[in-house]
Amino acid sequence: MKYIGAHVSTSGGVSNAPVFASEIGAKSFAMFTRNPSRWRSPVIKEKEAAAFRENCVRLGYDTSKILPHDSYLINLGAPDSEKLRMSREAFMDELQRCRQLGLTLLNFHPGSHLRESSEEDCLRVIAESINIALENIEGVKAVIETTAGQGSNLGYTFEQIAEIISKIEDKSRVGVCVDTCHTFAAGYDMSTSDGYERTWQEFGNTIGFDYLSAIHLNDSKKGVGSKVDRHASLGRGTLGVKFFEMLMQDARMDNIPIILETPAPVIWKDEIEWLYSLANGATADELSLPDAVEGTGSL
Repeated sequence: MKYIGAHVSTSGGVSNAPVFASEIGAKSFAMFTRNPSRWRSPVIKEKEAAAFRENCVRLGYDTSKILPHDSYLINLGAPDSEKLRMSREAFMDELQRCRQLGLTLLNFHPGSHLRESSEEDCLRVIAESINIALENIEGVKAVIETTAGQGSNLGYTFEQIAEIISKIEDKSRVGVCVDTCHTFAAGYDMSTSDGYERTWQEFGNTIGFDYLSAIHLNDSKKGVGSKVDRHASLGRGTLGVKFFEMLMQDARMDNIPIILETPAPVIWKDEIEWLYSLANGATADELSLPDAVEGTGSL
């Protein structure tokens, strides 16, 4: 079964996220549990956390299919000792918020060396940061998101992610989220049948499907190998509609959250309906794309 959703707002409080998700026909969703542009945010009041949990039950959301995203500021591989300390503290706070809400996953970008340390050292520090966090906060899996390789960000090759995982002490508490825009922009051409299967075979051989915990489903404004992180609405970018048909009909993507971060929230409901039609056996040639809406995005 496919669990398709989107990264929804928490306007008015985190308890509203499942309500907003239900309004667009989502069976899963992502959200921020705190302001993603600040180092510190107010604690979630227990009344609000309880309302979130109650809304998830009332609206039929399996909390294992909810994929919160951490703060933009966190860099678990930061070469600066103070920024690393702040990042580790914020990451543990993110894990604790997930635990308070009854969630079992936390999605995050692995980190960046900022051209101030080697790639090898940065990957080691990222793994060390994850180990520290998991040792201190129980019950939540750290889900590493693939990146586009923009700037000095790491996690854009399967080998880099496998290297991080190899250094995690409790491997049952780490997973991977494949962002389709990022992975395509990083150089994995999934736009053709051969390229799609070759990419997933490489993922399986290098990382392993046991670690596949989520998908961020986005088209890409830029071409394969561009290393530019610019999301596009489904079928309106360079990945092409056939890719989405292949992924929706791929049983390896069952039973994990599949999250839209496409740049036009106004058509998320239509994009979700379109994806479920593909999952139910329709072909991309048989379906009209959701109406195009201008927008840019990256997450």
